[in-house]
Amino acid sequence: MTVCIAEKPSVARDIARVIGATGQRDGYMEGNGFQVTWTYGHLCTLKEPGDYTAAWRPWALTQLPMIPPRFGIKLINEDHIVKQFAVIEKLMQQADGIVNCGDAGQEGELIQRWVMQKAQARCPVKRLWISSMTDEAIREGFANLRDQDDYQPLYMAGMSRAIGDWLLGMNATRLYTLKYGQRGQVLSIGRVQTPTLALIVNRQMEIDNFKPEPYWVLATIYRDTTFTATKGKFTNKEEGEQAFSIIEGKPFVVTKVEKKEGKEQPPQLYDLTSLQVDCNRKLGFSAELTLNLIQSLYEKKYTTYPRVDTQYLSDDIYAKCPQTMNGLYQTRFAGIAPYAPLIKPIGGKPLKKSKRVFDSSKVTDHHAIIPTGVVPQGLTDAEQKVFDLIARRFIGVFLPDCKFSTTTVLGKVEGGDQDIEFKVTGKEILDPGWRIVREKTSGNNQEQQDSQENAAADEERTLPTFEKGESGPHKPTLTEKWTTPPPYYTEATLLRAMETAGKLVDDETLRAAMKENGIGRPSSRAQIIETLFKRHYIRRERKRLVATPTGIELIGLIREELLKSCELTGIWEKKLRDIEHRKYDAQQFVDELKQQVTQIVNEVMTDGSNRRVSITDDAPVKSTRKKNTPKTIEGKPCPLCGKGHIIKGKTAYGCSEWKNGCTWRQPFEQ
Repeated sequence: MTVCIAEKPSVARDIARVIGATGQRDGYMEGNGFQVTWTYGHLCTLKEPGDYTAAWRPWALTQLPMIPPRFGIKLINEDHIVKQFAVIEKLMQQADGIVNCGDAGQEGELIQRWVMQKAQARCPVKRLWISSMTDEAIREGFANLRDQDDYQPLYMAGMSRAIGDWLLGMNATRLYTLKYGQRGQVLSIGRVQTPTLALIVNRQMEIDNFKPEPYWVLATIYRDTTFTATKGKFTNKEEGEQAFSIIEGKPFVVTKVEKKEGKEQPPQLYDLTSLQVDCNRKLGFSAELTLNLIQSLYEKKYTTYPRVDTQYLSDDIYAKCPQTMNGLYQTRFAGIAPYAPLIKPIGGKPLKKSKRVFDSSKVTDHHAIIPTGVVPQGLTDAEQKVFDLIARRFIGVFLPDCKFSTTTVLGKVEGGDQDIEFKVTGKEILDPGWRIVREKTSGNNQEQQDSQENAAADEERTLPTFEKGESGPHKPTLTEKWTTPPPYYTEATLLRAMETAGKLVDDETLRAAMKENGIGRPSSRAQIIETLFKRHYIRRERKRLVATPTGIELIGLIREELLKSCELTGIWEKKLRDIEHRKYDAQQFVDELKQQVTQIVNEVMTDGSNRRVSITDDAPVKSTRKKNTPKTIEGKPCPLCGKGHIIKGKTAYGCSEWKNGCTWRQPFEQ
């Protein structure tokens, strides 16, 4: 008998149905030579300090650093996990072979490997590796099962990441809590969490310390069009007034009219981060909510695997795209087919194949997020909005480039010894091309939507027809303005900063090249941001992310750059990716981290300043509640599916629709 193990019951049910394991048993399905069982995400975890030695159970500076001679795993002590693991263990010890059907990524590999190790499985193991949950993809995956050994580097990278997080998190959190906290206050430190907090705090310090300075802008209105002086800003009012006096009452002369036609390529397909960025900007969704929604769409077979960091498709996907496009053509929401008019212009013709879309060299394990072609039904409002973004982005890459004309008009006012030059630029869309897929955002942030529309209007402003040499009266203006501080981070801009290790990068190509050194994985960044909220290090003010006094003080007292530098953390992330691609040794990574943790402990121990982080209302403290005793929040609607309501379990909140496939789950805050 072959045992297949999936990451959750809903995925196991889909796999079992496709491979013919239709007999329902307690904790698994059986049939056609298969037994299909499941985990609930992580069933196992790395051992806690007290599991290695009783001396590490209490928090004490004298016991730091805690570096186990060999890391071990243990079963999470929750009733439903213990019960399900007993089923898995029995099946695996009697199995002729195992198929690892975990999520096709680093975390999925780690989850299932730990379970197999704990169950002491000894039989051969194959790996199911698929990018969507459609029946066709599952059948194709089972027809092409791979050897587990092919994914050993992926497992080693996941294991190294987990050990690294344990070493730094366990040691640094105890170190800083005992050294700088007071009266039960917990100062949580993390390998990715702390540099991310430092980004927010440093930006906030820039804003708080910013001193606005005045400047003056000289402009003039000629034929109802505002021209701005090319000299730029005047930092001195007297200089501005002098320039104003030179041009006042003298004719404006058009000196040059330049028209250039250009093309604008469609945006690239979504990876997880770019999708989270757009969902935050356009819809106001948090990174975590977006991840939950796209995971749900994946499990419902409507979109491909979501936890990806590439915006390309492999060349073999091209042949499947017409079928996907046909599924979108047939899609209807409330009786309306939103994508049919967008697809019609390219219907009946071969789809264009661009290197910006199809490039196998840019794809490793998974390709960009695209629809599967399965016609979606029964989506929640939030799921539909996310699906709509993905569908329009997919259609857009096959549409023609947008054609536009840019007009630049230069003019001057002669002032004797000194001429003042002016400039205005306008853009006219000649053929919208891919832009027909754009739709006004439906988010709840009206202010942001208005500013987006105003920016688009400015960008696409059409100018009157001007002729070189024409002249006439004009109305000059001198406007006082003030310099502004950098903006607060939003989740969208923070995700981009994490992706590029804190560097401000707008260029899409350059940003893609920097992903190797980003901090955190695309799939974990949402969780990192939520952890900062949970620890009360940051809070939301509308869409702004604002550091709390506790968060600011914590970053202020950390002197060790290893803990808060995005660049250094980005180097660690690069090493983890290199482990995954067989370019770096996992043991070397762990050994280096052990040395760094020891160095951090020694440096902090020598601090004789007696500094302490102030206890404020937002400071996290050790819980005095009995473990697993939650605050009551039942009755609220589920943030993922919208159909169910939040119910209370033993260790986490969940959705009442969990039996129908809703995956929303929130562990209790300990």
